[in-house]
Amino acid sequence: MRFISWNVNGLRACVKKGFLDFFNIVEADIFAISETKLSEGQIDLKISPSYYQYWNYAQKKGYSGTAVFSKMKPINVFKDINVGCHPKEGRVITLEFLDFYFINCYTPNSKQDLSRLDYRCIWEDDLRNYLISLKKPVILCGDLNVAHKEIDLKNPGSNHKNAGFTDEERDKFTELLNSGFTDAFRHLYPEKTGAYTWWSYLRQARSRNAGWRIDYFLVSDSLEERIKESKIYSEVLGSDHCPVGLELLL
Repeated sequence: MRFISWNVNGLRACVKKGFLDFFNIVEADIFAISETKLSEGQIDLKISPSYYQYWNYAQKKGYSGTAVFSKMKPINVFKDINVGCHPKEGRVITLEFLDFYFINCYTPNSKQDLSRLDYRCIWEDDLRNYLISLKKPVILCGDLNVAHKEIDLKNPGSNHKNAGFTDEERDKFTELLNSGFTDAFRHLYPEKTGAYTWWSYLRQARSRNAGWRIDYFLVSDSLEERIKESKIYSEVLGSDHCPVGLELLL
């Protein structure tokens, strides 16, 4: 099966920059997007009727939001996470299938001044507890807003303690992995450098490949040996993030 995840940084803008071209070419079984920046009814997305569509909108207009398009009809669909107390920011969609859960997540950013770092750590704990509570293997994808190791960003020294590369955020990611999850890309490519999924719009960062790997596919350890491929589509434009992909033998 082929899975795709993409932070589109505003779906209406991304559609004007070729979103549907990539969507149609890649032919994913499940295609997840984050940071849709939509309210219900603000877009009529012209995708194949063979996809079931599931949306989670933020209460705040023009902010956050996630969606999942699936060729398979899930048994159940859940929005948000059922632990803790979190604002309605449209950050999580869970699709339950017979043999696994597919979860699209857009993790809160700690903000440049780290004013949301404490909340971010609470979110990480609650998300981890939610994932652990599920009784089937899990496929988790999305913009998780953290570069885990120094290899995962161009300039680790100058970015240490900046949002997305604080010790707290990186430690929480390690806790998540240690609780029974595998980073699919690093499982296949443990030493690969220059593999990034987000680039600042400033200082021609993308053309210089001065980026960060903050978009992921994580799978339950029980699925580790079924990982066939994990891709970063860095050539695909349309957002400050690029799509990432996973192929699993299911």
